[in-house]
Amino acid sequence: MSLRLSTVILPYLRWHEGGRSAWQRAEQLGFHTAFTYDHLSWRTFRDGPWFGAVPTLTAAAAATDRLRLGTLVTSPNFRHPVTLAKELISLDDISDGRVTLGIGAGGTGFDATALGQEPWTPRERADRLAEFVPLLDRLLTEDSVTSEGAFYSAHEARNIPGCVQRPRLPFAVAATGPRGLKLAARYGQAWVTTGDPKLYETGTSEQSVQAIRGQAGKLADACAAIGRDAAELDKILLTGFTPDRGRPLESLDAFVDFAGRHAELGITDLVIHWPIPDSDFAADEKVFERIAMEAPAQLR
Repeated sequence: MSLRLSTVILPYLRWHEGGRSAWQRAEQLGFHTAFTYDHLSWRTFRDGPWFGAVPTLTAAAAATDRLRLGTLVTSPNFRHPVTLAKELISLDDISDGRVTLGIGAGGTGFDATALGQEPWTPRERADRLAEFVPLLDRLLTEDSVTSEGAFYSAHEARNIPGCVQRPRLPFAVAATGPRGLKLAARYGQAWVTTGDPKLYETGTSEQSVQAIRGQAGKLADACAAIGRDAAELDKILLTGFTPDRGRPLESLDAFVDFAGRHAELGITDLVIHWPIPDSDFAADEKVFERIAMEAPAQLR
């Protein structure tokens, strides 16, 4: 299968001042999917404009025709499965079945404390995700759901008519730990990685490739444990967080080399950040567009 190329458009632009045009341009450039971050604010963007993921994707659905849309990633930090399911079913309907839900355990950033709670430990985040994903799966596939959990409950929660995509919209589960990989194996239509964060500052490209190979191997083991073929899952690399950082976007050749090394690991989808001037995601827009238009043909 050819390596697919997608992008992630951070929701920092006003819709009528560049937001709409970015999503429409992503479709024109032929990206497979355009994702956005599902955060309340994020890192260096915290004190500037930042818009909600679901309204942004709803507007993008109305402004495009073919482009798949999704989150990278939604987490339990400020979401509840019952309300999220209703929003997702609505978004899937408006987009005519073009939505993918990227979902993960979340982190310790601003989302973790914005509702007034203390940040959860890694174990607590894993506990919540382990309850969140199965309940969300039910909410998106059953007309009425009642469930009592340690963290999340539903009482006769109705989601009629369900998703346009059947049996539900796809989950892309972000995971590297054993519990998350088990969730990806059981509930995911795709798996998401950003590489090994411990290598970001001082690691090498070769070490990163080996780490992702190891992660993919653990995913395969998790799939085998439940009798599932790991080849059924798409494998998504969200770029920009490996030791390579922005170097793959410096030229078409650099990107094709980077993409080829990761395709050999079984990665099926590469996601690159839409250029943002004066940020960690700064890139030459002309080079970016050339990569979007020319790289996929070289990666078949």
